[in-house]
Amino acid sequence: MAELLKGVPVAKALAEETAQLVAELKEKGVETTLAILRVGEKEDDISYERGASKRCAAAGILVRSVVLPADVDKETFYAALHELNEDPSVHGILMFRPLPKYLDNERARNAIAPEKDVDGCCDAALASVFTHSSTGFAPCTAAAAIRILDHYGIDVCGKNVTVLGRSLVVGRPLAMLLMHRNATVTICHTRTVDTPAIARRADILVSCIGHMETITKEYVSPGQTVIDVGISWNDAKGKLCGDCLFEEVEPVVKAITPVPGGVGSVTTAVLVHHVALAAQNA
Repeated sequence: MAELLKGVPVAKALAEETAQLVAELKEKGVETTLAILRVGEKEDDISYERGASKRCAAAGILVRSVVLPADVDKETFYAALHELNEDPSVHGILMFRPLPKYLDNERARNAIAPEKDVDGCCDAALASVFTHSSTGFAPCTAAAAIRILDHYGIDVCGKNVTVLGRSLVVGRPLAMLLMHRNATVTICHTRTVDTPAIARRADILVSCIGHMETITKEYVSPGQTVIDVGISWNDAKGKLCGDCLFEEVEPVVKAITPVPGGVGSVTTAVLVHHVALAAQNA
């Protein structure tokens, strides 16, 4: 039976670290603040906002919600974003995407000040991940995967790591974070030839393809650590499932993150920690 790399203890430890940092900043007169910019009333956004606000409150971080109507005009939207960028009392900005197409998602994400982009979505923040500089923050899900590895003492230095998926949200930035720790990283994607064979040779396998239960026992081998980033609702099973077909993969590998209760449960804790770090750097 594989060791389950549960996210809850990782998130708890990170939350304690964040609360300590926020308390230290408060002693210096800094009220750590996250601004949440939301367009419309999409239930997914509202649910995530509720969860992020709760996590922030637990750490002593103030939350300022800026809610704009679903049909907000461009001028009003960008004026609101510019105001948050220029407000010294705001340390982090979380902007829910995708936005309505007429607002231009590419322009919008790059309009966030890099030092306040706690979600790591603008090009400057992503560039800092690739150059290993301190300009911005890594995307939260990629950073959460690294946190899990660290928490469970899984050293990636010199290890062969295969990352399934090349998105800018997880796959590519995570590959860079792993390389900064001296892992040897292979990225597989839709044009990769014989992905299962490549995956089986890895010491650590990370799946972030977003296709439910496509990673079967053909992709894994004994002794591996598997980080399953995917999360999808399985109608047939009536529950959330990851990229891995858990009942096939878990009996084979050494350790695996569960879904739910794995990477996803750490992601929001990372976001909140980024806010504290942004306040410290301001």
